[in-house]
Amino acid sequence: MAMRWDDALAVLAAERYPRLLGRAMLLTGDRESAEDLVQEALIATLRRRRNFDSLAQAEQYVRRAIATRFVDGLRSASASRRREERAFEEAAVPDPASDVGGAIDLAAALHSLPPRTRACVTLRYLEDMSVRETADALRLSEGAVKRYVHDGVRALNARLGTTDDADASPTVSVDAKGGAR
Repeated sequence: MAMRWDDALAVLAAERYPRLLGRAMLLTGDRESAEDLVQEALIATLRRRRNFDSLAQAEQYVRRAIATRFVDGLRSASASRRREERAFEEAAVPDPASDVGGAIDLAAALHSLPPRTRACVTLRYLEDMSVRETADALRLSEGAVKRYVHDGVRALNARLGTTDDADASPTVSVDAKGGAR
């Protein structure tokens, strides 16, 4: 049975808002911008008054709208704004207190990435989207997504002291009889 848009909005706002806000905070880095982003995504998704097959489907639409709105916001920023952000990111000195005992918060590490790289890494690994799905959601080529993810994982590895390989994908060997080994 299809879920009406107004029912979906009520349940999403009551039950799923904290999870949606958390995803948006990973992209924006601050609560106020994340709240605005979630609000915009809810409006964009539900203003068409579409019905959903399930609450999970409605939430997925909103999660993709969050990512899309985030990237659209980046695209609409003026060139001077982007230059200022780049200059700020390059000039930022990491807080030595955040590196106590080698433990750095993942959210802080993600926020240190450039916005488009952060969006690609978040969608690929936290939203578990394929390269193609990520490219479609962000309106990028698959090659660009692969590059942003590679660069992002390399930067996160350097910041977190890990050695995960962005290019490695899980493989399963198959023996001659067709069974997995």
